[in-house]
Amino acid sequence: MLAYDIQGSGPGLVLLPGIGGTAAETWKTLLAGLAAEHTVVLADLPGSGRSPLPAGPLEADAVADQVVVTAHKAGLSDFVIAGASLGAAVAVKVAARHPSRVRGLFTLAGFARPRTTLSLSLEMWASMHARHDDELSDFLASLCFSEDYLAARTPEAARHLTARLVASAPGTAQQIAFALGIDVRGDLSAVTVPTLVVAATGDQFVAPEHSVQLADGITGARLAAVQGGHAAAFEEPVRTLEILSGFLRDVHRTHAEASYTDAARWPTGPRLLPAVPAPRRPHEC
Repeated sequence: MLAYDIQGSGPGLVLLPGIGGTAAETWKTLLAGLAAEHTVVLADLPGSGRSPLPAGPLEADAVADQVVVTAHKAGLSDFVIAGASLGAAVAVKVAARHPSRVRGLFTLAGFARPRTTLSLSLEMWASMHARHDDELSDFLASLCFSEDYLAARTPEAARHLTARLVASAPGTAQQIAFALGIDVRGDLSAVTVPTLVVAATGDQFVAPEHSVQLADGITGARLAAVQGGHAAAFEEPVRTLEILSGFLRDVHRTHAEASYTDAARWPTGPRLLPAVPAPRRPHEC
């Protein structure tokens, strides 16, 4: 089972972080608003926070099952699951493997599998982490935040914020290896719950094309975007909370009505929420 914290009361919501971070830090700027109407379970991936690492490498199916066991232990019979970055891929696995437990799926700056640019960044991160490179915090800051966000801050401020979001967790190396090997493209068609995929238009780590791939693979998924970089919840907290809260209301209303109307498919229909910049279309590999 994963380590977790609980805040709020109401319908269940499970939040998952990315590499090296905790759910509490990843979703911190949205937490008060979400906990006002939901029982929020903040679950940390193996090797982060208080979650132990397994003896061997991390496996997507096993981690997804741990998430469901953790949610049950926290008192949730069913829940919406939201994952950021690597947590988004795990959330897809959870939704595909446990459809009776998951009411809805929300991904933020997520990916189904690492494309070449993301793989190269992950490999660089792993190498710098292994040799305790003093410039690792600078490298991670350049990945976590958009150019505009960094330009308005000093290097010291950027390093400090990066250290909060991407701490040197005991399982960082294992989580990077997990991210490099994960591929949930085959699980996308098995996701049957209402899904909202959110890209960050200024993401220099996980490009918006990854979100397009997620949305294109899940029947009826809606695609939206926020401005800002990979740490979109910190750069655009108000807009990100607005999008997630709106999605949660739709899911709960849909659940109560026991029906769900698929959104129009991209690009022939409006899959982007109003006044949100569209992510770029994927390039041919």
